[in-house]
Amino acid sequence: MDVVMLSRLQFAVTTFFHFIFVPLTLGLSLLVAWMETRYVMTGDAMWKRHTQFWGRLFLINFTLGVVTGITLEFQFGTNWSRYSEYVGDIFGSLLAIEATVAFFLESTFLAVWHFGWDRLGRKAHCLCIWLVTIAGTVSALWIILANGFMQHPVGHVVNAQAGRAELASFADVVSNSFAWGMYGHTVVSAWMLGGFFVLGVSAWHMLKGSHTDFFRRSFAMAAPWTLLTVILVAASGDINGKQVAEMQPAKMAAMEAHWQTAKNVPFNLLVVPDEENERNSVEAIGIPDLMSWIAFGDANAEIKGLKDFPKEDRPPVAVTFWAFRAMVALGGVFVLLALAAFFARKRESVSPTLLKALVWAIPLPYLGLALGWVVAEVGRQPWLVYNLMRTSEGVSPVPAADVTVSLTAFLVIYTLLGVIDIYLLRTYAIKGPEAREA
Repeated sequence: MDVVMLSRLQFAVTTFFHFIFVPLTLGLSLLVAWMETRYVMTGDAMWKRHTQFWGRLFLINFTLGVVTGITLEFQFGTNWSRYSEYVGDIFGSLLAIEATVAFFLESTFLAVWHFGWDRLGRKAHCLCIWLVTIAGTVSALWIILANGFMQHPVGHVVNAQAGRAELASFADVVSNSFAWGMYGHTVVSAWMLGGFFVLGVSAWHMLKGSHTDFFRRSFAMAAPWTLLTVILVAASGDINGKQVAEMQPAKMAAMEAHWQTAKNVPFNLLVVPDEENERNSVEAIGIPDLMSWIAFGDANAEIKGLKDFPKEDRPPVAVTFWAFRAMVALGGVFVLLALAAFFARKRESVSPTLLKALVWAIPLPYLGLALGWVVAEVGRQPWLVYNLMRTSEGVSPVPAADVTVSLTAFLVIYTLLGVIDIYLLRTYAIKGPEAREA
C-alpha cells in the first residue's frame, strides 16, 4: 500500500479506537447528571448510589478516552501536513476552541465533581456534573464543525498566490447546515448508546438476581429515554440523509448503489452492487418512488446516478453501500429492543430472553455509530475536503515504511487500551454499586 492508503488506515484506526470512548462519555454523562438531579430533588439516597456507580464507569471511560484522543490531532502534522497547510486557517481555529475552552471546562469540572462529594453542597456538586455534560456536548460540536467543513466547505476563499484556503467568514463555518445535521445525528446516537449501556448492565444484574431493586430502578429510568433517543436517531438520520442527497449526490448514489440518473426512483429492499460492471447484480423487492421520497421528500424527485460522475470522482460503492445498509438494519434492531424494554420496565418480572438480548446488544450501538462514520468518510472519497482538495493531495511527503511502523505501533497500543477499558468497565459493572474504587 502507498503512503496515502497507509495514512488513511492509521487515521481510521486511531479514530475508531477513540470513538469507542466518545459516545459513552456523551451518553452516560447526561444520564449521570439526571440521576444526581433526582437525588438533589428528592433526597433519596438510592439515587446518590446510582450517581456514584454509573459515575465511576463514566470516569473510567473518560480517562482512557482522553489518552486515545490526544494522538489524533498530532496526525494533522505528521501524516496530513499538506492538508493542514492548505486549510489550517479554517480547521485550526475550530480545534483550538475545542481544546482550550470546551475540553478544559469538561475535564476541570469533572475533577471537581469526582473529588467534591464531601466538599461541596448538593446543588453545587450537581451543577458540576451538568457543566461536564454541557462542556462535553459543546466539545463534540467543535469537532463536528471541523469535519463538517471537510464535508461541505463554506466560509472560505482560495488564495491562489499563497496556495491555500483562507477563512473568509467564521460565522458561515460555525453555521454550516451540513455540520449541524451531522452533529445532531451524532449526539442523539451517543445518547442512545448511553441508554443501551445502562439497560444492558442493568439487565445483566437482573438476570443474576444481583442488587435487583437497584438495577430495576436504572432499567426503568433508561428504558423510556432509550426509546426516545432511538426515535430521535431515526429523525436526525433522515434530515442528514436529505442533506447528503442535496450536497453530496455522489455519496447518496453510492449509499443506494444507484447507477442511472432517474426520477421516481424505487427503493429496493434486496440489492447486491456490482461495482466493476457498474450495475447491480441483484435488484429486487422494489417499493415504487420511495428512494426519491426519502432523499428529497418528493416522490417525483430526480436522483443522480453514479454513471454521471467520472470514475475518479466516485466513492467506493461496495463499502459505502453495505455500511449504510448494515447501519439501517441495526436501527431496526434498536427500535425493537427499545420498544420491548419500554413496555417491560414496570413489570414485576422481565423476560429473561429480553434481558439476555439487552446484554448482548451493548456493543451494537458502537457498531452502528462506527458504520455511520464509514458512510460519512469513505462516502466522501476521493475528496479530503469535498470538491476542494483530494485525499491524495493532503498527505505528508513521508516514506510509506515510516507510516507502516507508526500504524503498527498504534494498533498495538490502542488494542491494549481498548482491552483495559473493556476490562475495567466489565469489572466494575459486575461488582455493582458496592464496589470500592481502586
